[in-house]
Order: sequence, then C-alpha cells, then structure tokens
Amino acid sequence: MSTIKSFTDLKVWQEGHKLVLLVYKITQGFPKQEMYSLIDQMRRSAASITANIAEGFGRHSYKEKLQFYFTAQGSLTELKNFILIARGVGYLNKKDLDDLVKQANFTHQLLQGFIQKTKSILNS
Repeated sequence: MSTIKSFTDLKVWQEGHKLVLLVYKITQGFPKQEMYSLIDQMRRSAASITANIAEGFGRHSYKEKLQFYFTAQGSLTELKNFILIARGVGYLNKKDLDDLVKQANFTHQLLQGFIQKTKSILNS
C-alpha cells in the first residue's frame, strides 16, 4: 500500500475522474441545443464530485473534510438524476447508459466508504 500524498492518489478521486471523463465523452454526442442545459449540467455536476473530493483532501480538520465529501456526494446524486433525464429523453444508448450507471454507482460506493472512514476518524 503506497502513501497518499495528493488527492490524485485517492481511489475515490481516480474513479470519480473516470466518471467525469466518461460524462464529457458521452455528452459530446448529445444534440447541440443541449449545450447550455443538460450537457452543461451533467458536466458541472460530474466535475464537482472530484473538485469537492480534492478540496476536502486539502482541508485540515476532519469536520471540514466531511463537509466537502458530503457536497461531492450531493453532486454525484445530482449527476445520477441528469443521467435519468438523458435516458428519458432518448439521448443515451444502452451501452452509454450502462457505462455511466456502472461508473456512477462504483464511485458512489467508494465515496460512501470514504465518508464513513473519515467519520470514524473524526469520532475517534
């Protein structure tokens, strides 16, 4: 097990980053009229996940860290909502939908564990 020196060393950030890249790639195929609505919303919420993990990592107190990790979780839930909207309006084929849902769920699972671990340190 290697030492964590940067937020980029965190598995949760790495998987979140994969999700961000996937969202950017898939939304490139959305209709151009969605550029300033659904595309923008999906990209912003995805990027917010990793941004808040990174910012939390840089904070000194575990209470502050948790605040940012919970915000990342909120952004991830928001992204899941936008994925459902994109599916509902027919912008996602089955493979893209499956890939997004799989990566979003995996990232969510890691983030939940990360939050629980941070809480346990805070409460110890």
